[in-house]
Amino acid sequence: MIHRRIATAIAVAGVSALALVGCSSGGADEAAEEGGTSVEGAPAWCGPEEAVVGLLDGFGGNSWRLVTTAAGQAEVEKCPSVVEYLYADGQGDTQKAISDIQGMVASGADAIVVFPDAGEAMLPALRSAYEAGVVTVPYRVDPGGEDGVDYDIWVGADFVADGVAWGEWIQANFPDGANILFLSGPAGNSQGLDEREGFESVLTDPKYEFIGEQPYEVTNWDPALTQQVLTAAIAKYDQIDVIVSDFGPSLVGALPEFEKSGRSIPALATSDGNVLACFWQEKSPDNPDFKLTTVATGNDNVRLAVQHAVARATGGEIPSETVFEAPQFEDSVDGDPNEVQCRDDLPGDIYLSAEMDADEQAALLE
Repeated sequence: MIHRRIATAIAVAGVSALALVGCSSGGADEAAEEGGTSVEGAPAWCGPEEAVVGLLDGFGGNSWRLVTTAAGQAEVEKCPSVVEYLYADGQGDTQKAISDIQGMVASGADAIVVFPDAGEAMLPALRSAYEAGVVTVPYRVDPGGEDGVDYDIWVGADFVADGVAWGEWIQANFPDGANILFLSGPAGNSQGLDEREGFESVLTDPKYEFIGEQPYEVTNWDPALTQQVLTAAIAKYDQIDVIVSDFGPSLVGALPEFEKSGRSIPALATSDGNVLACFWQEKSPDNPDFKLTTVATGNDNVRLAVQHAVARATGGEIPSETVFEAPQFEDSVDGDPNEVQCRDDLPGDIYLSAEMDADEQAALLE
């Protein structure tokens, strides 16, 4: 059913080979705005009108996106009115990501959920989809623009709060100051900028020095590029006290470079991942500076975005929540709210903070 359709879509990694069957979403929008009606036995956000829903990534090439895509699929499967759920991967190419949106719109999708990795460069394509009558819900990365003008709604996450949490942890654990290296995704992405705003609002004393490229080292959330960036930073800076990163698992491949140079792995303030947690459990006994704190990596941000898209496309009840709030997850120092969580019986590329069961995540990687 939906599972087979999305598997096919992922295999082709684009919309050109997808046959979409859709209908106008205008009536669904009107019903949703009036409060909506739900399907018996389904969530309130699932209305009675049939719809084709598409998920588009700007970059789908890591395990986080795989789990997130599956989480989006799982959320869609709660609504029988969604007759098809499709996927396209921009592969880190802004022009391809734009073309993917245009292709889904031209093929007749009723609603699209978009991870606009390239930020404001995606706004014209989003606006065009919205003006064509397609329910358009960008999420997680802010593309600029305005709800109800350029798209239906942007479903963001409170990344400023993540940054504040990291800043407070750094302040508590490094009261005398620290050299801080910050790694984020594509240049200009709102997630990194918001996180920087958050921890910088806490770390106002000049004894906290931000090293590396500003406002952050660009990694595109790509593990291979992250390893290149971090390896170069290790060679360049004799003292790195804290690494802040919004995709913690991507650091694991490069962190042993500290040991090779006779240095302890430094403290990390980042997002969770099984590979990172198990790496910490293995390496921390021999690396006295290797403290770790994580926030939930946020795979479930897509669930709220899907709910908004489906509600508008099917005439369901629009959720009242518009911002995804990721909780703090691990702290190796005081164990609050959790000690570092490692499932060494499962693959590293899973996220124990996610709603999806860990074993189900592991099955995706087989």
